[in-house]
Amino acid sequence: MKLMFQDQTLSFEFLRVLGETVGGGADINECLLTGSRIVEDDLETWFLEWNRTAERIHGIADRCMAEGHPTSARDAYLRASNYYRSAEFFLHIGGHDPRAEDTYDRSRACFLQALPLLPFPAEQVQIPYEGTTLPGYLFRPDNSGKPRPTILRHGGFDSTGEEIFFHATRGALERGYNCLLFEGPGQGYVLRKQGLPFRPDWENVVTPVVDFTLTQRGVDPARLVLIGGSLGGYLAPRAAAFEHRLAACVAIDGLFSFDVPAEATTVLQHAKNEQESQQMLQEMQRRSLNMRWAISQGIWSFAVDTPEEFVARMARYTMEGIAQQIRCPMLVCDAERDHFFDNQPQKLYDALTCERTLLRFTAEDGADEHCHVGADHLLNQRVFDWLDSTLA
Repeated sequence: MKLMFQDQTLSFEFLRVLGETVGGGADINECLLTGSRIVEDDLETWFLEWNRTAERIHGIADRCMAEGHPTSARDAYLRASNYYRSAEFFLHIGGHDPRAEDTYDRSRACFLQALPLLPFPAEQVQIPYEGTTLPGYLFRPDNSGKPRPTILRHGGFDSTGEEIFFHATRGALERGYNCLLFEGPGQGYVLRKQGLPFRPDWENVVTPVVDFTLTQRGVDPARLVLIGGSLGGYLAPRAAAFEHRLAACVAIDGLFSFDVPAEATTVLQHAKNEQESQQMLQEMQRRSLNMRWAISQGIWSFAVDTPEEFVARMARYTMEGIAQQIRCPMLVCDAERDHFFDNQPQKLYDALTCERTLLRFTAEDGADEHCHVGADHLLNQRVFDWLDSTLA
């Protein structure tokens, strides 16, 4: 789907923000107005225009709060938080732009200002983890303390815990689930402020999260569900293979192995030596925004120095010989036109020996993009209908 931009990556990232309207993370005309000011061949305008919109909405939030309108302030803080996140998105290409940290800080600060104004119980939590803590947010449908099924939700290669709120929380709470959003190494605050890069053995991240969750009131220990999106479509199943207190696991979308993008694999297969391989990678980055962004994001979040090191690290992220160890029911989601992980959900599904379900989302559904961005209502309907039946 080409929306606003011809470049696939810009179009996808624009749809990503626009789709978060469902969860309160955007307003349609604010997005359209911002997009109309962005010059497709000038990434600087992507930052400038999203930041401009974020600052304007942030100002509205502050004024509403000062004038005693907390609901209006909350809604504006949430949108500003997501617009700042979008403004920061491409700032890590080719190294770290000095504006990135401040923009991220503003995004998170806006979300934290909205948190106590939400119409349901919400708290910021710190999860003990290997001598430090992991940040998270715990949401409940009410304060009754009634034992409920609980969603443990994390993102993937580039999302933040604050952004996941717009996708995950409303669908869970309306159906009577608690929802714990958390970030692990390589993600959000943990990457930016704690300097911890990704690790493939994600069970060592999830087990402390499960331990923490079981100490919280209103949690049914027999109904814990782990959900991961994007790269989380590998991370969550990997954790489920070793953490057997989970009642179910959902991969949006399924990822059997974190492979080099198909466009790169085809080219690199023809490289005669390492020098030629490096030249080809440089040329692909020059020609493709998707490759430029992905490699820069990987170098940063995997804490390596070169594209070649990043590609080598990716090979560690595979479910080969591990998928068979998952015992809980697995739901694997698959997007018909996923430009990142084509055919990976099928590979993961085929490797599973547990109770398993493959859900295909198509162009006819309007849900064929990576992680089904822009189709949150449909995604939540199908995922939670499956969970309701499975946990019953």
